[in-house]
Amino acid sequence: LPLFLAFFLGLSCWLAASPSKLVDRIGKFLTPALLVTLAVMIVMSFATPMGDFQAPGKAYDEPIKAAFQGVLDGYNTLDAIAALVFATLIVNSVKEIGFTDPKAISSQVMKSGLLLALVYIFIAKIGAESVAAIGMQDTGAPVLAESAKVFFGSFGAYLLAAIVLLACITTAVGLLTCCAAFFMQLTGKFTYVQWVIGFTVISYLIGLFGLKTIIDSTIPVLMFIYPLCVALIALIFLHKFFGGRQCVYAWTMGFTFVMALVNGAETAGISMTGLEEVLKAYVPLHTYGMGWIPFAIGGFVIGLIWKGAVPAKAQN
Repeated sequence: LPLFLAFFLGLSCWLAASPSKLVDRIGKFLTPALLVTLAVMIVMSFATPMGDFQAPGKAYDEPIKAAFQGVLDGYNTLDAIAALVFATLIVNSVKEIGFTDPKAISSQVMKSGLLLALVYIFIAKIGAESVAAIGMQDTGAPVLAESAKVFFGSFGAYLLAAIVLLACITTAVGLLTCCAAFFMQLTGKFTYVQWVIGFTVISYLIGLFGLKTIIDSTIPVLMFIYPLCVALIALIFLHKFFGGRQCVYAWTMGFTFVMALVNGAETAGISMTGLEEVLKAYVPLHTYGMGWIPFAIGGFVIGLIWKGAVPAKAQN
């Protein structure tokens, strides 16, 4: 692990060290290679499907339960958090290609999001059909690994390794680039390359703990951060609707923070027996782990009322 981690992060550091060449290195080579390898597996899933869709497990046996459990499972992907971090990088990359009109930039970003959504849908299809061939698996990683072996035999392991390596490199490069650029601008100290190297070293040290330890330690943090992240994204989409007033942001995020803190504490194993019973009885969706949604909506409504009652110039 230490040697492979050093190689992987060293390669990521080299790719991220020259942001001017990032579009050429990622956009012209790594991303197309990733999409091709994924496409090969997706085509095989249609040509030789592994089986029929099976009955859903207990956590997914009702539509509303399946929807909310899917959202909670999605927390572990970090996609929404990464979207906030990568947004600047993606927009700048689109500009470097030659798009300058805001509508054209939005169109290109939306197309990339749609492509990503289609990839997820097809991968979900592979997982749903795999149960008959490989049985139930605890996580998505063994599902993809075993499915690749079913489709391609021993070659499947190499194909999957290529998919995972390419996907992780593009993510690592994006994170190193965004973090280095942000902290260089925030502090005004050290060069961009020095920040990239610093974050690479930090990533290496954290990676030595292993995937399971990292996931177990971050789940409570994700349960706290994700409601805030999703609420913020929703507010960004509704920004023009409420005129971008800070009071709406403040009330919505404040109310969301309360339940996000509860979610994080519960996941961390902190006992809140009395409070838990009250929340289950009076907060809609709390039993599904989504009690923050009515709190966010409540904060949003209060923010709109405050917006109407207090003129913008009177706000602090």
